[in-house]
Amino acid sequence: MRRVGVIACGALALHVKAIARRRGWPVDVHPLPPELHNRPELIAPAVADLAGELDGEYERLVVAYADCGSRGAVDDVGLPRLAGGHCYDVFAGQEVRAAMEEEPGTYFLTDFLARTFDRTVWRSLGLDRHPELRDDYFRHYRRVVYLAQRPTPELRAAAAEAAAKLGLPLEERAVGEGGLERRLEELVEGAAHG
Repeated sequence: MRRVGVIACGALALHVKAIARRRGWPVDVHPLPPELHNRPELIAPAVADLAGELDGEYERLVVAYADCGSRGAVDDVGLPRLAGGHCYDVFAGQEVRAAMEEEPGTYFLTDFLARTFDRTVWRSLGLDRHPELRDDYFRHYRRVVYLAQRPTPELRAAAAEAAAKLGLPLEERAVGEGGLERRLEELVEGAAHG
């Protein structure tokens, strides 16, 4: 298999590395800051810039991002990417659709978001300085669903703390990494034949 460069969302990078190592895929993961999700219009330019820096270093580059609110701009970069609208789709597409049908006002956490909630959500949105904005930002949410990939007591506690900060009840759904692994397989093994 040819060496593949993976431009990854920082929220997925550790999962991508672990799956690639376990599967024996010859990939190098190049993460971008997860805070880009707070400004989705900046994702595609960041992917394009990194792709330009990596041009010629790999036989093939792929993107470990879903659309992530870019409105198709990630696709316009011209590199194969993970299928789906967002990382929640990547990890648990059917589970996410079912949760949204049950309660459209669902806020999702992954292992990464539970672990980094204070930095990537709370402080990044300025809620550490202006907590009064919480209700403006999250007024339409009714619950938090933790889509657990590799839950630990620490991650469960972090998810509970995040839900408490949002003032919302928490549910946990074990989804694992299978969805991400299947979609990565399409990209990485497709790169071997592309």
